[in-house]
Amino acid sequence: MSAALVPLAQGCEELEAVTIIDLLRRANVEVVTAGLDDKPVKASRGTTLMPDKTLDEALQDDYDLVALPGGLPGADHLANDARLMQRIQEMAASGKYVCAICAAPAALAKAGVLAGKRATSYPGVLDGMNLSDVAYTGAAVEVDGNIITSRGPGTAMDFALELIEAIKGAEIRRTVEVALVRP
Repeated sequence: MSAALVPLAQGCEELEAVTIIDLLRRANVEVVTAGLDDKPVKASRGTTLMPDKTLDEALQDDYDLVALPGGLPGADHLANDARLMQRIQEMAASGKYVCAICAAPAALAKAGVLAGKRATSYPGVLDGMNLSDVAYTGAAVEVDGNIITSRGPGTAMDFALELIEAIKGAEIRRTVEVALVRP
């Protein structure tokens, strides 16, 4: 079974987090949500999320994919977590999928895994980060090898479906998408 890590930080964007978790689980991906500490996560719009494990516990296992929800200050908390930065670097180097949406591509940039890649993010998030080696596309979802990025809450479903296709294939993505009754 494929496995995905979804780190949850205080102030994350709940629409993105829950959409990623829900759609991956619909595709029979083992999703582990991990809080940066042992507290419930209060998301950016006030929703309380209960992570499955702490990040320390979750990092004991291997994953095919890590997906970072955006939102502020959640994405900043992710970018400032040395444990997560190290895991992102290790997963990217081993060819595993490293994915982020909204403000969270800044965490991938901080980890150094966007260098030489095409990427997208919430408008303005990557500005001022001196990323001359990143081709910013502004696309709803951008896939460049094992790096998948997306724009924001409005693209969360497209992002999650792309994650499904990456680790489970186009047919499973289609099956999940048809059941969602998307226009």
